[in-house]
Amino acid sequence: MTIPSVTLPSGLAVPALGQGTWRMGERRSERAREIAALQLGVELGMTLIDTAEMYGDGGAEEVAGAAIKGRRDQVFIVSKVYPHNASARGTIAACESSLARLGTGQIDLYLLHWRGSHPLAETVEAFEKLKAAGKIRDWGVSNFDADAMDELAAIRNGGQCAADQVLYNLAQRGIEWDLLPKCRKRRMPVMAYCPLDQGGRMLRSTSLRGVAERHGATTAQVALAWLVRQPGVIAIPKAVSEGHVRENRAALDLALEATDLAELERAFPPPTRKMPLAMN
Repeated sequence: MTIPSVTLPSGLAVPALGQGTWRMGERRSERAREIAALQLGVELGMTLIDTAEMYGDGGAEEVAGAAIKGRRDQVFIVSKVYPHNASARGTIAACESSLARLGTGQIDLYLLHWRGSHPLAETVEAFEKLKAAGKIRDWGVSNFDADAMDELAAIRNGGQCAADQVLYNLAQRGIEWDLLPKCRKRRMPVMAYCPLDQGGRMLRSTSLRGVAERHGATTAQVALAWLVRQPGVIAIPKAVSEGHVRENRAALDLALEATDLAELERAFPPPTRKMPLAMN
C-alpha cells in the first residue's frame, strides 16, 4: 500500500506516516545507525522527518541533516523553535541556527514547540518574515490545545498556521473532544507525536494483542494503523533500527476491520468531556 497523504492548508500534500527524531543526536556512537534508519525510512516513502532544536541540543537536527544530504528534494523537514527563543528576533536567529545544522536553505514546516512567555503575536510576525524570506515554507505550533488555537486564530496572520503537533494515540484520545474537530474544520492537520504512547505502555493491552494476533501483526502496527486512518492526522514514530523502520512502514498494509475497531474502541474509549491536553 502506498503511504496516504495529508494536505496542508497551503495545498501541499505530505505523507501521513513520517519519522520522529526525539532522543537522536545524543550519542555519537549511535549517529551512523540513526542516519541509516532515517535514510531507509525515506526510501520506503516516509519522507517527512520531524526534529527540533531542543532534541539533543541540536544534535537531532545534525543527524537529520546528514540523512537528507543529497536527497533534500525528496524530504519534508519539520523543526521547532524553543519557546524561550520565540521572540521577534530570537525566532529568526533560532531558525538560522537550525538551517545551518540541517544543512539546508529552507525548513518546510517550522513550529513553536510550546507556549512560552513571548507574545504569540511576536512569534507569528517572525514566522511570517521567515516565510517571506524563503527560510520556511509554512509555520505551525505544537502542544496547543483548542483554547490556545482560538487565541492564535485571533492574532494578525494567526490563520496562516499550517499544523498543530500534539501527543495523540489510542490511549491518549483527549484531543478528539474539541481540538481535532476544530483543526479539521480549519483543514489543518494534526501531527501525532508519541503515537505508540510513552514507553509503549499501551502496547501491552490484551485487546491490542488480540487484534494484532488476528492479523499476524505487531501491537505497534495496529496502533499506527488505527492512528493513520484518522482523517487529517500525521503520525511521526521514531525508529533507529532497520527492523523497526520496516515494521512502522508495514503498518500501512494492515486493514483494520469493523470488529477490530469496535474492540479497540471498548479498550480505549474516546473522551466524554473536555480534558487537559496531554503533553510529554
